[in-house]
Amino acid sequence: MKHLSDFLKWMAAAALIALAGGCATSDALNNDNLAIAAGFKVITPQKPQQQAILAKLPKDKVTRVNYQGSTYYVLPDSMNNLAYVGGLAQYQDYQRLRVAKQLSNNNLEAAQMNEMDSLDWGGWGGWGGPAFVGFRR
Repeated sequence: MKHLSDFLKWMAAAALIALAGGCATSDALNNDNLAIAAGFKVITPQKPQQQAILAKLPKDKVTRVNYQGSTYYVLPDSMNNLAYVGGLAQYQDYQRLRVAKQLSNNNLEAAQMNEMDSLDWGGWGGWGGPAFVGFRR
C-alpha cells in the first residue's frame, strides 16, 4: 500500500512538471500579457511606415523605437499584426513584472524538486541495489 501511495505522489509530481513544461511553450502569450499588465497599449499598425517598422522588429522582444521624435518601447506580435507600445514608465513596469514572474517560476521549480526529493526512492533499491539487475556478468 505504501508503494502505491509513493507511486501516486510520483505521478502527481511528474504531472506538475509536465504542466509547467507545457506552460513554457506559450512564452509569447505570457510576454503579451505582461505588456498589457504593465500598461502597454495594443496598436494595430495602420500606416505603411508603421507596418514596415513592425516587420523589422525582432519577435518576442521589447525594442526601443524612435518614431516622430518620441521614444517608444514596442513588443511586436507579427502573427496578429499588432504591436504593444508603451513609454519608459510602462517598460520599467514590464521589466519588474518579468523579474517577478521569473522568481515565481523559480520558486515553483524548487518546490517541485523538493517534492521529488521527499518521495522515498529507497524502496526501489537505488542505482545498483538489490532491485537493480542491469548487465552483470
